[in-house]
Amino acid sequence: MKYLNPLIKLLLAGVVFIMSSPAMAAISSSAHDFSTQGWNTKGEICSVCHTPHNAGTSVLAPMWDRTTSTAAFTLYLSSSSTAQATLRAPTGLSLLCLSCHDGTIALDNSSAGNATKMTGTKLLGTDLRNDHPISFTYDAALVTADTAGSGGIAGLKTPPAAYLDSNEQVQCASCHDVHNSATIAYLLRETNAASALCLKCHDK
Repeated sequence: MKYLNPLIKLLLAGVVFIMSSPAMAAISSSAHDFSTQGWNTKGEICSVCHTPHNAGTSVLAPMWDRTTSTAAFTLYLSSSSTAQATLRAPTGLSLLCLSCHDGTIALDNSSAGNATKMTGTKLLGTDLRNDHPISFTYDAALVTADTAGSGGIAGLKTPPAAYLDSNEQVQCASCHDVHNSATIAYLLRETNAASALCLKCHDK
């Protein structure tokens, strides 16, 4: 070991640190720990989504190794028309989440017809009309439009910047942390006790 290049030693130390980090501990035994599933032939946690080699070209997640969904989505629908935002097909991190949760791509990323796909309550499908809208721009103009255009029905207020992506858009990651860093049920970023998470963006 003493003959190893100092850079290699540093890289090895970094790997050990990452593997023993709180984030790694948090995802273990969480809803995103698929290491014991029969379809996960490697028995690993990270390799379901990431790979150290030959990763895809997505810059949204490091070393991403899942097929991106090409499904046609039916978007959020509200009879009260409170969504003054321009709704569009899922983008960004939400599209990565949907590579499992829309049910069109196997959890093992296989295209085989008998491959395991998302089922149960975690399956959002491609009809997103009854789910919180995602991939829309949430800026000061939207807050103003909600107040003026719908009587403030959605009760929008300016959210913390950390809850939006770099394009000021709401994504799945606005509420959920895929790595379960906060160790809260449903992979929430923070507790929703007394609707605390909802009240980050809504005032009613």
